[in-house]
Amino acid sequence: MKTIKFMVVAMIFSFVATTQAQTAEEIIANYFENTGGLDAWNSLEALKFEGAVKVQGMELPMTMVQTKEGKQMTMAEFQGMKFYQGVFDGETMWNTNQMTMAAEKSDAETTANAKLEMNDFADPFLNYLDKGYTVELVGKETVEGTETYKIRLTKEPIMVDGKETPSVGTYYFDTENFVPIVVEQEVSSGPMKGMVSQTKLSDYQEVEGIYFPMSITAGAKGQPGGQEIMIKSIEINPEVTDDMFAFPEKQ
Repeated sequence: MKTIKFMVVAMIFSFVATTQAQTAEEIIANYFENTGGLDAWNSLEALKFEGAVKVQGMELPMTMVQTKEGKQMTMAEFQGMKFYQGVFDGETMWNTNQMTMAAEKSDAETTANAKLEMNDFADPFLNYLDKGYTVELVGKETVEGTETYKIRLTKEPIMVDGKETPSVGTYYFDTENFVPIVVEQEVSSGPMKGMVSQTKLSDYQEVEGIYFPMSITAGAKGQPGGQEIMIKSIEINPEVTDDMFAFPEKQ
């Protein structure tokens, strides 16, 4: 009789634990609910971020613009000069060469990969099923003292040296607030190839009903330093013109 009672109690606790367990889909749903709601996120047409990039003890003024069409632009100022990085008008991606200060178009492969990310505005998890992305709850992990849900996001493969390469990111969601605080992804090309990039997100603040991280630090996992970006203001659905993203043909 005691054995039967024990089994019944064990079954009850097992059932309670199962019903309380979170799935990847529920965690993502909670994320959007806690940060403004899907309707608010889907109403976004463009975002403009004003802030500063910390470089060697200096704070360089920075502006970022992103649109629902996939256009983007990042511009930093230093000693009266403007440096553009990752500018994309939907067809052409370009940057400022920091040695010559001339605008240079990216290679075909980089541009093709940028086109794959055009539907990631304003968050890669937004309507992820419609994009054909998959999510997987890997488990729980404590990150810098915070308990998190570890979720793997798999997107469309990207091209690296002419070969299709998986595009997989790992997101660590705070179990209390259901917001990502760390994003990791293996670097597939360039000097950091084979290393894991790590982006830390913190200081979430409300802007017109939607919560955004106002502090972003990007670098290599396990390595000191990293580039810190401080967001000072965010404009929802600002006026955007095509010339903001256009490659300057005449220099």
